[in-house]
Amino acid sequence: MDTSDAMRMAVEKGLDLVEIVPDTRPPVCKIMDYGKYKYELSQKQRRDRAASKATEMKEIRLGRSVKIDPHDVQVRIDQSRRFLIHGHKVMVTQRFKGREIAHRELGLENLRDVANALAEIARVEQTPRWMGKQASIILAPDKTKVEAFKRKLEKEKAEKLAQGQKVEEEKSIEQLEAELEAQNKDAGGEDDHD
Repeated sequence: MDTSDAMRMAVEKGLDLVEIVPDTRPPVCKIMDYGKYKYELSQKQRRDRAASKATEMKEIRLGRSVKIDPHDVQVRIDQSRRFLIHGHKVMVTQRFKGREIAHRELGLENLRDVANALAEIARVEQTPRWMGKQASIILAPDKTKVEAFKRKLEKEKAEKLAQGQKVEEEKSIEQLEAELEAQNKDAGGEDDHD
């Protein structure tokens, strides 16, 4: 089609003539609303950026020393589990203070414990890597394991909810029985006074 004819058709429809493939002979053009096209393209790019941000790296530090309490390690494991369930990668870092670097096995044992505790939902993406006086591992969520873990949590939650309702029903039955017993005692006591 002649360029002038194509431009006239675009003007009649109230749209724009946009060159799609300029390198070919004749060039390929399309009649479209260019403003709408640019808007949709920017929205798509924004969604893509948001999707890539969803898998950002989170860092969990196991204290300033290898002498960390097991309860503190458990707190870090729980936080890491939440990050992994939300789809984030987790870098677990163990720092060494002073001469602790001579006992690297203690810090590596802490990292191994964390990796083992999170094995049900994650896989070790990077084995211990040394950066100065600290070692770190990277854990990545295993999608199938995470989905299975979420289903397990939902099942446990439903069971607890059902059990909680059963306990409430039992309490209400016990309360009713106590009220009836109290009424019977009151009724029995009134007969003695007559």
